[in-house]
Amino acid sequence: MLLQQGKARNERVDLNLACTLASVAGALNASAFYSVGFFSANMTGNVSALSDHIAIGQWQSALFYFSIVFAFIFGASVSTVLINTGRRRHIHGIYAYSVLTEAILLALLGCADLWLFGAWHTPVVVLGLAFLMGLQNAVVTRISDARVRTTHVSGMATDIGIELGIALDILRGRDRETDAAHNRSKLRLHLYTIAAFLLGGVVGVVIYQAVGGWLLIAAAILLFAIAVTGISQSRRIGDRMGSSDRATGSADPTLDL
Repeated sequence: MLLQQGKARNERVDLNLACTLASVAGALNASAFYSVGFFSANMTGNVSALSDHIAIGQWQSALFYFSIVFAFIFGASVSTVLINTGRRRHIHGIYAYSVLTEAILLALLGCADLWLFGAWHTPVVVLGLAFLMGLQNAVVTRISDARVRTTHVSGMATDIGIELGIALDILRGRDRETDAAHNRSKLRLHLYTIAAFLLGGVVGVVIYQAVGGWLLIAAAILLFAIAVTGISQSRRIGDRMGSSDRATGSADPTLDL
């Protein structure tokens, strides 16, 4: 699910990606709120809180909310630079390597959540998760041509409303019946993504209550397994392509897997 990009992806691949990563994002976002009282991926709420604190002159709190938004944007920017660099160098598994980067950083953040105490604990956990959620959201947005979002629930809820309206027009004979299959596919994708985010949040809080920061390490292990699977698949595909090129005498010396 981390190899095909854009139009090469089908509904099943998108659903697998959306449900897996949205459940992880939901678990991390909800457990962060349970632990320290801040959302790491809810940029709508964080920007609203930022404006509120600016309006009433609470500059220290405003600076912290600004930092959360900046960390999320910075994570998305780092992800984009990483992906663009990998694509220029023909690294076929670049999206899997991006998720691998997220997994490693999440494991380090889990260690910080377990063993870092005092005044630094809350900002490190919240800003670290905001950065990683921005990174993850950029990965799935780029690989799916923006069909899949793992943290943008407001956008997905809007898309569900749009697709329900289109479905109503199709049922009333006001829109083309040929659009029905595409409508059902998009509606199913958004519904499943929100459901995965919701379920991940519930499970995440329950697990965090039991084991604390080990939840972040468990999520990192899951992401690591997903990334390694994608990297292994990309290497096998690269090996087959290399063998085919050598057989036809057209090997590409720039191919970097």
